[in-house]
Amino acid sequence: MLRAGSAVTCIACKNLLPSRMGVKFRVPLQKLHPLSRAIHHRYSSNNNPQRPPHCSAARHYTSLSRLPLRPPKSRSGGHGYQQHRSFWVAHLAARLLKLRYILLGSAVGGGYTAKKTYDEWKDMFPDMSQYTWIVPDFVWELSENIDLDNLASALPELEEIAKLLPDMEKIGENFTFLKSLLSSETTGESTLRVTDVPPTSAAMSDGSDKQFKKSSDKEKIDQLQEELLRTQLKYQRLLERLEKENKELRKVVLQKDDKGIHQRKVKKSLIDMYSEVLDILSDYDSNYNTHDQLPRVVVVGDQSAGKTSVLEMIAQARIFPRGSGEMMTRSPVKVTLSEGPHHVAMFKDSTREFDLGKEEDLAALRHEIELRMRKSVKEGQTVSPETISLSVKGPGIQRMVLVDLPGVISTVTSGMAADTKETIFSISKAYMQNPNAIILCIQDGSVDAERSIVTDLVSQMDPQGKRTIFVLTKVDLAEKNLASSSRIQQIVEGKLFPMKALGYFAVVTGKGSSNESIDSIKDYEEDFFQKSRLLRDGMLKAHQVTTKNLSLAVSDCFWKMVRESVEQQADAFKASRFNLETEWKNNYPRLRELDRNELYEKAKNEILDEVISLSQVTPKHWESILQKKLWERVSTHVIENIYLPAAQTINSGTFNTTVDIKLKQWTDKQLPHKALEVAWETLQEEFARFMAEYKGKDQDDIFDKLKEAVKDESIKRHKWNERAMDSLRVIQHNALEDRSITDKPQWDAAIHFMEETLQSRLKDTDSVIADMVGPDWKQRWLSWKNRTPEQHIRNETKNELERLLKLHEDHTAYLANDEVTTVRKNLEARGVEVDPVLIKDTWHQLFRRHFLQKALLHCNLCRRGFYYYQRHFVDSELECNDVVLFWRIQRMLAITANTLRQQLTNTEVRRLEKNVKEVLEDFGEDTEKKVQLITGRRVQLAEDLKKVREIQEKLEAFIEALHKEK
Repeated sequence: MLRAGSAVTCIACKNLLPSRMGVKFRVPLQKLHPLSRAIHHRYSSNNNPQRPPHCSAARHYTSLSRLPLRPPKSRSGGHGYQQHRSFWVAHLAARLLKLRYILLGSAVGGGYTAKKTYDEWKDMFPDMSQYTWIVPDFVWELSENIDLDNLASALPELEEIAKLLPDMEKIGENFTFLKSLLSSETTGESTLRVTDVPPTSAAMSDGSDKQFKKSSDKEKIDQLQEELLRTQLKYQRLLERLEKENKELRKVVLQKDDKGIHQRKVKKSLIDMYSEVLDILSDYDSNYNTHDQLPRVVVVGDQSAGKTSVLEMIAQARIFPRGSGEMMTRSPVKVTLSEGPHHVAMFKDSTREFDLGKEEDLAALRHEIELRMRKSVKEGQTVSPETISLSVKGPGIQRMVLVDLPGVISTVTSGMAADTKETIFSISKAYMQNPNAIILCIQDGSVDAERSIVTDLVSQMDPQGKRTIFVLTKVDLAEKNLASSSRIQQIVEGKLFPMKALGYFAVVTGKGSSNESIDSIKDYEEDFFQKSRLLRDGMLKAHQVTTKNLSLAVSDCFWKMVRESVEQQADAFKASRFNLETEWKNNYPRLRELDRNELYEKAKNEILDEVISLSQVTPKHWESILQKKLWERVSTHVIENIYLPAAQTINSGTFNTTVDIKLKQWTDKQLPHKALEVAWETLQEEFARFMAEYKGKDQDDIFDKLKEAVKDESIKRHKWNERAMDSLRVIQHNALEDRSITDKPQWDAAIHFMEETLQSRLKDTDSVIADMVGPDWKQRWLSWKNRTPEQHIRNETKNELERLLKLHEDHTAYLANDEVTTVRKNLEARGVEVDPVLIKDTWHQLFRRHFLQKALLHCNLCRRGFYYYQRHFVDSELECNDVVLFWRIQRMLAITANTLRQQLTNTEVRRLEKNVKEVLEDFGEDTEKKVQLITGRRVQLAEDLKKVREIQEKLEAFIEALHKEK
């Protein structure tokens, strides 16, 4: 019956459906099992004999179907019948004589036919030796770990599969009936010629017959089309059932392999190797001339067109944040899809796995993606070109690399940056201009096609459509809203848009609810297309619908593009590596290739060595520096606010009392704080000095900016221990209260310290007076310098005040008002107009010089005064209380320097070293900081060399694995 049904079907289809009717019954093959493909090719071969076979495995199941139909015998009449009746005896005898030959031939023919049928069934199965690369190694070891007999018993029986096959006997009867109806038209016409019938009655009967036949033909065609569609759906369900069982089986095998049943190292998958190369290229310096032209699947579309939903259906998980009408994709997201035992997702720079089977993990993943997007967007911008890298693994997922781009917009709304539209266009063009990128163009089917922006953009990037796949989303809404379904057909046939594409697909990605699961969306999509008149009326082909068919087509196209272009890209990087290595040899022949990270580690070690050198400074050196700097800081206060006011007193008792009071006030308020400032500055200067000295010892100047930044940041973070101030105050107070000079060397040291201080102050005062009065007569004659009018006035004032000092050598530090008036009038008498303030200012400097000169004379007299000091200056006109004051100051400086030195060496140097380490760690984690501080062509060249070598090596490893898989 199968033979008869098939033959009747093929001939009836050929006669029943001429090309002018425009109805096709071709069964789509993209989703059919090899069994259904074989049957389809067998029954459709007569319609298209020139079409090459789809696959070598699609053989015919029976040789009986090859036998042609027996042509119908024509009825003979008239003389032929009489002649045949006359010789019936001769014919009967001939048939009886040939009976034995018929029996013998039937036996031989039956054996030959049975053998031929067995051979055909055997040849029908494909040669699996050509496809062993598809099956992983562990599948061949299944027999050792899985009971295949129990697994085979769980598979459906042949009777169940046979029930799913179409009722070919019924289809054959329908085709025979249709053929008889069509052929009856010609026989009816011949009958009318022979029979004598009136013309009017014949025309009426002919018209009614044609009308009846026309309506009957249409009904039969509809029935036949529905029968074929039901048959296809049966095969689809069978295929999906087998695929689901295969998916579960592979999951079990992968899980067992993952637990270590097969004690072998699991190799990295091809798609993971390829994704690593793309990750490295995304971090590669875009300023270099090497452009990345490796294939990717670039997902582009208008905003809210369903790009993200399509990608989620391919990834089989709702992994992206969603919003109603607002922009959610703010930066490119690279998704690497691969097969694995568990449905999980992971970011490139993280070790956390998100279980996509758990709703809480899905929510956490969507939140993390949204946070990363917002973090990548700079202040004042809406979108970012920085790529977020994500990998998704799971059973049955097609292997490919997709990049989801921000949706193309036509208008910048409030809250967006002014250049958002142009930025999105530039990002999209940057990805699409790659000649090996596969463009997945997403078009919203629920809106007017004329409102689309992305189609024009795609047409510019790929005018010939050699690498573009067009996807029409929301087809359910399109079918419901559009008055004419032919418009959808025009879109998926590429006749409505000016753009060209490799293929056109129509998908449904849900009902618009964010709470829908992937399984519910798949069921809804399958149910829609089963009931859709778009598929039933032949406007859409079966291989053009559902996201599953789309993912299969995109994956095939992706791997085809990879195989065609990856070796060329590897050669390009090989040439780049040669050029970079040649440049390094020519410019830096004696230097080792160190990239930025390696240079940073080298600089880090040098800086830490320099910090350790601070602990090797001798205590004497520390104390000498601290004492000198502290006196420079406080000397002005000691002279101006303590010594000079006390020296104006009448007797030694008043002098000592005034000194004690002022020293106490100074110690309580200012001295400890000044001392700590001096110590901190000394530590900084010594740290900088050691770094500068280390620099002279063959140090690379490429680290200068880094070391300066580390030094400044470490000093900024370092804070002196505040508790040290209180203890230092007590020590300084006790030192200043001690007036006992025990021996003559201490007395002489105090005299020397006092004399140096007074001479230094006297020198400074002379310099100030010389600037006030201008050059003297010698400088004016020899250097041709003149005094300014102000200097002339000050010079006259100075001369007048010096005459006053000569008259009153013991004059106080301040001029009385009547003395100021007298000096001004004397100057006016000589024609010099002078202000009283200028007189007082000039007097201050002159009296200061006069006082310092007298103090130096007194200091020389006190050199012999240690004997009188021991006797407390009894019976002596010499009083050297000022020497005791300077000895107290000197001793306080020495004790303070010793205390600060101990704190430096025991505490602060270690804290500074700790701060330096923390700063180096922080800088090491900040890539932008390292790029900013370690710069130059040498660094960039080493970075490029490292990247190109790494890319080339990974590409070569990928190509080798790709060839093995072939």
